[in-house]
Amino acid sequence: MREYLLTLCITAAVTYLLTGPVRKFAIVAGAMPEIRARDVHREPTPRLGGIAMFFGLCAGLLVADHLPNLNAVFENSNEPRALLSGAALIWLIGVLDDKFEIDALIKLGGQMIAAGVMVMQGLTILWIPVPGVGTVSLTSGQGTLLTVALVVITINAVNFVDGLDGLAAGMVCIASAASFMYAYRIWYGYGIEAAAPATLFAAILMGMCLGFLPHNMHPARIFMGDSGSMLIGLILAAGAISVTGQVDPAAMKLNFGGTRDATHAMLPVFIPLLMPLTIIAIPFADLVLAIVRRTWNGKSPFAADRGHLHHRLLEIGHSHSRAVLIMYFWSALIAFGTVAYSVHSTSVWILFVIVALSALGLVLLLLPRFTPRTPRWAEAFVPPRYRRRRAESAAQEAPAAPT
Repeated sequence: MREYLLTLCITAAVTYLLTGPVRKFAIVAGAMPEIRARDVHREPTPRLGGIAMFFGLCAGLLVADHLPNLNAVFENSNEPRALLSGAALIWLIGVLDDKFEIDALIKLGGQMIAAGVMVMQGLTILWIPVPGVGTVSLTSGQGTLLTVALVVITINAVNFVDGLDGLAAGMVCIASAASFMYAYRIWYGYGIEAAAPATLFAAILMGMCLGFLPHNMHPARIFMGDSGSMLIGLILAAGAISVTGQVDPAAMKLNFGGTRDATHAMLPVFIPLLMPLTIIAIPFADLVLAIVRRTWNGKSPFAADRGHLHHRLLEIGHSHSRAVLIMYFWSALIAFGTVAYSVHSTSVWILFVIVALSALGLVLLLLPRFTPRTPRWAEAFVPPRYRRRRAESAAQEAPAAPT
C-alpha cells in the first residue's frame, strides 16, 4: 500500500507541477478555441491539459517500475507496456484534436486503433465468468471485439461528460478510487497476482486526476481537452479489462471457497463487465441519451449540443459548482455502492444506505435554489456565502426597490 501511495503522490505532483507550464504553452500555441454555443464558460480557456496528465502517467509508471514490490508487475505482465502504447497513441490524437479540431470519425478510428494496439500486446479480455453458466472462454476475435468496444464506449462516455469545470476529472477520480478498492481487495486480500496491474492503473489514474483538479476547478484556468479526456477514459477501461478479463476464475474459486461463492462475489463486474460501466454509469447514461436524442432529431450522433445532463442541471437553476457536486455525488453512490455490494452482497443494510442516499440525491436535485446556512458557531469554518450574518447584512444594505 505504501508503494501505491508513493506512486499516486508522485503522479499527482508531476501532473500538478506541469499543468502551469502546459497552460502557457497552450496559450502560445493558440490552443484556445472560441467560445461555442454549447460551452458554459465565458472566456476563452486554453486546452491541452492532457499533456501534463500524460507525463504524469509516464512518471507514475517509471516510479512503479523501480519500486521493490511493484516492479514485479512489469516483470510478470506486459500490460503496463500495452497501456503506455495505447495511451501514447490516443494522447497524440487528442493533442491534434485540441489544436486542429479533427473529424469525429477520425477520432473514432484512432480510438479503435489504440485499443487494438493494447490487444496486440496482451491487454485483452480472455474469458467471462457468467453466474449460473461458468467460465466462457472467448476466441481471439471475440476478445478483441469486446475489448475494443469497451475501450471506445468508456473513452466517449468520459469525453461526453467533460462539459463543466472539474467534472470529468472528478468523476474519473471517483471511479478510479472504486476500481482501486476492488482490484486491491482481489490482489492483496486473496493473493491473485493477475489483479496487480489493474490496481496500479487505478492508483496512477487517481494521481493524474488529483494533480489536474486544482487547475481545473471552477473557474478553470485550463481544460484537459480531448488529449486528457480520451487518455483517462482509456486508462479507466484498461484497468477494468485487466481485472475482469485477465483474472483466472479458477483462482477466484479457490480463494473464495467455491464456485458459488466466487460467482456471487464477482457478480457486480462480470455481467456484462459491470464494473467499468457502473463506475461511469452517469457519463454512460449521458452518452446513450445523447446518441438517442441526436439520432431522433435527425442529427449525427457526434454533433455537439447542450442537452447533456450537466447542461440540464444548470438550466433548472443549479450553480456551476452545485451541478458538479451533484454529479460527483451520484457517481460516488453508484461506484462505491457497487464495490460495497461485491464485498457484502447479502447485507440488507447496504441496500438501505443506497436507497437513503438516493433519496438525499433526489432532494438535492429538486432544490436548485436552496442555499444552506450553517449554525452561527460554525460560520468561521465555511465559505462566506453560507454565513447568516453576511447574508443578513447584504439584505439590509441592498437599496429598496423604487415604487
